[in-house]
Amino acid sequence: MKFGYRFSNLLGTVYRHGNLNYSPDGNSVISPVGNRVTVFDLKNNKSETLPFAAQRNIVCVGQSPDGHLAILVDDEGAALLVSLSSKSVLHRFHFHTRVHSVSFSPDGRRFVVSKEDVVLMYHAPGKTQEFNPFVLDKSYFGPYDETTCIDWTDDSKCFAVGSKDSSTWVFGAERWANLIYYSLGGHKDSIIACFFEEKSLDIYTLSQDATLCVWQCNTETEALQPRLPKNKADGDQSEELGVQNADVIHGKVESEQERIGKVKYSQVGKHFFNKEKDFNDLTAAAYHKKTHLLVTGFASGVFHLHELPEFNLIHSLSISDQRIESISINVSGDWIAFGCPGVGQLLVWEWQSESYILKQQGHFNNMAALSYSPDAQYIVTGGDDGKVKVWNTSSGFCIVTFTEHTSSITAVTFNSTGFVVLSASLDGTVRAFDLHRYRNFRTFTSPRPIQFFSLALDASGEIVCAGSQDSFEVFVWSMQTGRLLDVLAGHEGPVSSLSFSPTHTLLASASWDKTVKLWDMFDSWKTKETFVMNSDVLDVAFRPDGKELAAVTLDGQITFWDHQNAVQTGSIEGRHDLQMGRKELDKITAKQAAKGRSFSTLCYSADGQSVLAGGRSKFVCIYNVKEQLLVKKFEISCNLSLDAMEEFLDRRKMTEFGSLALIDDGAGDENGVAISLPGVKKGDMSSRHFKPEIRVTCLRFSPTGRSWAATSTEGLLIFSLDGSVVFDPFDLDEEVTPSSVRHVLRKKEFTTAIVMAFRLNEDKLTLEVLESVPHAEIDIVCSTLPLLYVEKLLQFVASALETSKHLEFYLTWAQRLLTLHGQQLKSRSVALLPMIQSLQKSIQHHFDAVSKLCDWNRYNIQYALALSKQRGMKRPAEMADRDSDSDRESDRDSDRDIDRESDRENDGCEQATEQLMDSGH
Repeated sequence: MKFGYRFSNLLGTVYRHGNLNYSPDGNSVISPVGNRVTVFDLKNNKSETLPFAAQRNIVCVGQSPDGHLAILVDDEGAALLVSLSSKSVLHRFHFHTRVHSVSFSPDGRRFVVSKEDVVLMYHAPGKTQEFNPFVLDKSYFGPYDETTCIDWTDDSKCFAVGSKDSSTWVFGAERWANLIYYSLGGHKDSIIACFFEEKSLDIYTLSQDATLCVWQCNTETEALQPRLPKNKADGDQSEELGVQNADVIHGKVESEQERIGKVKYSQVGKHFFNKEKDFNDLTAAAYHKKTHLLVTGFASGVFHLHELPEFNLIHSLSISDQRIESISINVSGDWIAFGCPGVGQLLVWEWQSESYILKQQGHFNNMAALSYSPDAQYIVTGGDDGKVKVWNTSSGFCIVTFTEHTSSITAVTFNSTGFVVLSASLDGTVRAFDLHRYRNFRTFTSPRPIQFFSLALDASGEIVCAGSQDSFEVFVWSMQTGRLLDVLAGHEGPVSSLSFSPTHTLLASASWDKTVKLWDMFDSWKTKETFVMNSDVLDVAFRPDGKELAAVTLDGQITFWDHQNAVQTGSIEGRHDLQMGRKELDKITAKQAAKGRSFSTLCYSADGQSVLAGGRSKFVCIYNVKEQLLVKKFEISCNLSLDAMEEFLDRRKMTEFGSLALIDDGAGDENGVAISLPGVKKGDMSSRHFKPEIRVTCLRFSPTGRSWAATSTEGLLIFSLDGSVVFDPFDLDEEVTPSSVRHVLRKKEFTTAIVMAFRLNEDKLTLEVLESVPHAEIDIVCSTLPLLYVEKLLQFVASALETSKHLEFYLTWAQRLLTLHGQQLKSRSVALLPMIQSLQKSIQHHFDAVSKLCDWNRYNIQYALALSKQRGMKRPAEMADRDSDSDRESDRDSDRDIDRESDRENDGCEQATEQLMDSGH
């Protein structure tokens, strides 16, 4: 078994915090999700989380105009310069304080960073390799408070900066003779956004109190004059910064005398978004210069579309009741992206057709459970928000959300067909959902209100079992009738986990009473066996072949049992492998705290040789069952914005009065906790900022064995086997080379060529050999292939079928291999199960795609057929109208000739269509 699993995608989280960006072609949205970045391809309906990660949550994303580079800045000022083309980190830099916005100039030669009350301009990295891409060009001072937003002119000559001191500053990217800096007022609250008009220095400024000011400039951008060489008289406005040779520009209030001959702004309009007695804070805005479209978002979830400069209202709609933090418009001005961090929502809206292009929302609370579908195409998740979501593993999108539960979800599972999802909840119900009609078709309840803590479904899909948290019983229902069949009593603590044997009629129930009980389905639900553990049992799982049972206990041990003989076959002490971190408010060290920690979830790999275990830690461990050894540890997250990530606390945050973590760092921010004055009752007394603790709540291996998934504080993480080029030969000797394989292939010795290609084990060469085999020779090659290479060829066909367009060719290979060697392969069915399921997944994917195409063609043909018949029925009425018109006698004859021609054409089209339908049937 291979263990080269790498992070491949992040599902369940579509937007956290920060600014949204569109790709230059306008077809993709770049969204920050925690300390990672996800790209949503709107044209191809796919999402991809890029493989790199920042140290903390990303708050700023600046993208270059060509879309190749991006600058990601986290909430402590650490920046990553990344390549979006190669998906790699090029450079790391630290601004040493929180950055509010990053913006590249339209020509791509510079970028501007705003932090505190200063604006820094850097030379943008060029196409050549550079040692230090962050080269400081100029520093701009002027605002008295923190800077908030940046916008550039189209020609990259000037940029505007908004500030919390309600002022907006216009700076020249070069030292223009008539514009170095200019300060604009006119607002009473902090500036949220500022936008230049297209090819102009005219500017719009928007403040938090929902006020828009329109400023007109008396100078065009072409009239900006280059400054003469610098002399000593200008020392008050520029200084040398020593080593980096960067200019420092200090803005100040100028008198009317000093402004003579320079750029001058005048306010020509002021508009208010809020109606009378309506106090709604403006939180985000975006402006499309070509269409003059202004989009504004508010704290109440409302957004407005206005046309400037007339300020005409186009639309006013509400997304939700949560704050809109980020708005972005694509290059064509058709699609508008909205980000709402309160509920983790990302929307892309087409304003002209008033329709959603993308509407995704993750679990806005912790994920609690997950389960793979039998073909590994879908993953179902349940969260503490009471929602059940189904995710497509190939596209990364949520396809359906069920909201019938009224409390936290504790367990979810698929049935054997993959079309029914079951979920257990603390609201006292177990619900079954149909993935064909997307409805809740069955609800299982107990005679009295009970909180369900665990869930299991037998292999046939007929028996549903759920364990309770408060009555310590296991409830059994029939899926067909929905009736309660039996109540299994015997446990003396909450039933923490249930698992059905894949091959036998056995149900294993784990409880906090330190026992695992086996129940026989065919023997009046009597207890067949009871295994006594040393501590509370947290999770239990059967091996895929049903011959072994694994259980996780509170003392950190994983124990393995041969349930047929009631014998313990082994145990793993996993407490020291967890490597717990120390929370900021913990009084004891991480090493001491780890003594009371344990794994909380486990699952077997698809081949049953390994187990995957995780718990309240950033690590997931994979163990070899036979050797009982730790094989590999996977780090789920490196995000220091989460709690319990580091083993040792930072001494710099410790004071004589305690940890600085006790101080709410969100106090005073626009989205933080407002510190109320003594005696004031206004506000939410329960509002607070906290750091969520890193933990893994559920682990599941894919049935194909190619990936595994984990629900964690970060979201739903998918780890897959790396598909990059790796030289991994099999039974290799000196005579097996690519040239010798091609030489044998030219001699048309296909079986020998396939065997040699697999011994070399290069995918490209194997693909070349396989596709050189004529279709008529497939049967002969399959019959003469050694059994050792039949499994390898079947595995290769399953993987090639996912991406290849030679559908019939590879299906013929799979059919002949399974027909000729089916009996021999059946003896190793357990080991080959992941490969067979991978083949089934590929065939199902192609079946869905082809069936949709066939249905589309069939409906089009039926429409054309019905249309031709309908036109033939209407024609006599038209001819009668023409007969009644005596003034157009001459035209009537020509019309009849035209109608006869069209009748012949329609009859011919109808006959051809009927023939095509007959041949299709």
